[in-house]
Amino acid sequence: MRALIFANGMLDGQEKIPELIRPDDLIIAADGGANHCDALGITPDILIGDMDSVRADVLKRLRAAGTEIVVHPARKDQTDLELALGLACERGASEVIVLAALGHRWDMSLANISLLSAFEVPISFVDGPQEITLIRGGRQAEFHGKPGDILSLIPVGGDALGVTLEGLEYPLENDVLRFGATRGISNVLREKIVAVCLRQGMLLCVRIRQ
Repeated sequence: MRALIFANGMLDGQEKIPELIRPDDLIIAADGGANHCDALGITPDILIGDMDSVRADVLKRLRAAGTEIVVHPARKDQTDLELALGLACERGASEVIVLAALGHRWDMSLANISLLSAFEVPISFVDGPQEITLIRGGRQAEFHGKPGDILSLIPVGGDALGVTLEGLEYPLENDVLRFGATRGISNVLREKIVAVCLRQGMLLCVRIRQ
């Protein structure tokens, strides 16, 4: 099962969001993310958070529609998005897509990006033409796009070792991307499907559709 989470950040590319949704997706609104759902005419299956950001009229409509509402206290140790991700995993999600995870507040955006490493299930942040995912050591990922799309690779938490890139303008073979260096930025797809293999470390992968 795939979960689709609406967070409370900036929502880009709204006209394409209905194309992302599958009939069997579990749709979760993280507090004020329910306002985005309301604007798009989407009724989430679950609303979770401390309810400090969702509008009162939206909350009323969701109660009437039968949305499951999970209320947490305002004084808590987790953000609403972290709670939503945890709930998605508890409900059996094998893949998670998060919309509106980033915004004007750098602290919240950076904290949200760090959540990519907190769960074992694959998580993608989608923001219009941009998508962020995380690759862990010992794994390989495929990215589907079109020639000319951008793929940037950013080591996190230390150097990325044994990096192999196939189908890109700047390929690598069992190479190292150093933490704190920008060598992996702005690579370009040459094929419709490219592969990224990592032996050790973690890589943030940012794909930008052109």
